[in-house]
Amino acid sequence: MSCEQGNRRVTRTEHDGSITVLADRWQGKRLNSPNDAAVKSDGSVWFSDPDFGITSDYEGYRAESEIGRNCVYRVDPGGAGGGGDVRVVADSLGAPNGLVFSDDERQLFVSDTRDGVIRVFDVREDGSLSDGRVFAEAAGRPRARFDNLRFDDEGRLWVAAMDDGVHCYDPDGTLIGRLVIPETVANIAWGGGKRNRLFIAAQSSLYSVVMGVTGTHPTGAGRRGRPSQ
Repeated sequence: MSCEQGNRRVTRTEHDGSITVLADRWQGKRLNSPNDAAVKSDGSVWFSDPDFGITSDYEGYRAESEIGRNCVYRVDPGGAGGGGDVRVVADSLGAPNGLVFSDDERQLFVSDTRDGVIRVFDVREDGSLSDGRVFAEAAGRPRARFDNLRFDDEGRLWVAAMDDGVHCYDPDGTLIGRLVIPETVANIAWGGGKRNRLFIAAQSSLYSVVMGVTGTHPTGAGRRGRPSQ
């Protein structure tokens, strides 16, 4: 699964190397610049669509937003070409960025880079979201900006905090620690045979840290049904 910021679309690369476009428009209007995606166990694809790639030529190609707002979308499973209907599930964020489901998929956590918060939404049975409340606010020296998100198997949330390294939050939203990285951090992922290695994608380097915790899988594989906090 790829969010193609410059091409303003979400795609899936098939086993034969071909590309399937899952979403590039909403109600006939081009997306802004898709940034991050999460796949729910029912096959639906959820993605953030901030304006980072159209505000300047630095990260993409300068253009006017056809939609006029920054949203989180859901692509229904199935449909022609591998993608179903595209619908807005959250539109009250300054710049939605990273997103990840809780282990039981009852909640969706979304980082809002522009507003400096992580919001958590309850996921309804029909695939809509409700009760978008603040889970954590950015803090740091300099002030952190949230990007990518990942959970460990004890329900702690690990967050790429850009200029403030990697943050770790308790399930109640309390900041319990930081990993100090000498570069701006944009993305994190669990890997390794035991999923206890944290990979950290920074401005010009890729870091690998063996951790004392185990990460969950962002696409639902191996979920243990841990309840939401």
